[in-house]
Amino acid sequence: MNQYIKVAHSPHIHSGQSVEKLMYGVIIALIPALVVSVMLYGIGAVTVTFISVTSCVLFEFLIQKFLLKTRVSISDGSAIVTGMLLAFNLPSNLPWWIILIGALVSIGIGKMTFGGLGNNPFNPALVGRVFLLLSFPVQMTTYPVPKGLSTPYTSNIEGFTGPTPLGILKEGLKQGDSVSDLMKELPSYLDLFIGKLGGSMGEIAGAALILGGIYMLIRKIITWHIPVSIILTVFIFTGLLHLFNPSGYADPLFHILTGGLLLGAIFMATDYVTSPMIPSGMIIYGIGIGIITVLIRVFGAYPEGVSFAILIMNGFVPLINRYMKPRRFGEEVKNG
Repeated sequence: MNQYIKVAHSPHIHSGQSVEKLMYGVIIALIPALVVSVMLYGIGAVTVTFISVTSCVLFEFLIQKFLLKTRVSISDGSAIVTGMLLAFNLPSNLPWWIILIGALVSIGIGKMTFGGLGNNPFNPALVGRVFLLLSFPVQMTTYPVPKGLSTPYTSNIEGFTGPTPLGILKEGLKQGDSVSDLMKELPSYLDLFIGKLGGSMGEIAGAALILGGIYMLIRKIITWHIPVSIILTVFIFTGLLHLFNPSGYADPLFHILTGGLLLGAIFMATDYVTSPMIPSGMIIYGIGIGIITVLIRVFGAYPEGVSFAILIMNGFVPLINRYMKPRRFGEEVKNG
């Protein structure tokens, strides 16, 4: 009798942990950053996260139940992770109906169109985020100024808003200002590290994001290869630019602590389904993300480039997996 081995879709788990345990581990790792966001942005952070997570879970349920007519898998936690990551890529004053559109695009187009978890080639939350950025650029790039727990939720983009540090730097350099002069107007590195700056919810809690990353490393939910290769590449690339022209390019620490670099490197690029399977491939993938991020930030039209960089490298993952796969046991190696 012929016997067959069934190979399921990714993520492929080798440590004895289930997909559910891994997904809920990611959720736990995101809690410190969520707490900091609530402390800085008040009820707005709670509202955006609640709408995003609830709508992602609801849309996945409805699509699986009534459109695809497949097994409902919302209990695995992947829709919650997508909802939280989408929320972390949004301003805390974004109107509720735009959040709903982002959730629908993330789940409906970014995930379920390809067959659900394990089949999607691109990170679903980033698909939703980029769609909203291109469709609603004003609302997506008008960020509230952190004021603390008393900050109310409002969709009025003209109230208590301000630019991000990357935006200030980008506009100032266009006007001919030097980096040293612009840095005097920006928060200190300590403020950047603990989150006293404007931006998306996941851009303002560097210390909390790193804490969540350490938790995932300890729990072996992720490995070091992707986060370290991304951050190190950005550090080296921006460091060389800064050495070449200190008045025209910001130093590496500024680039690491601002924007969505830490969120992207730790939580977005490490998505099991859309990242390479072996360490050497992960490093190549991370280097690519780091290079593209810096190119967009420094030479492109947008002040931020992490989301675009991750999505672009998501498209190269099948190629990386194909040519960076380990040698099979028993494979003959020809000499000469």
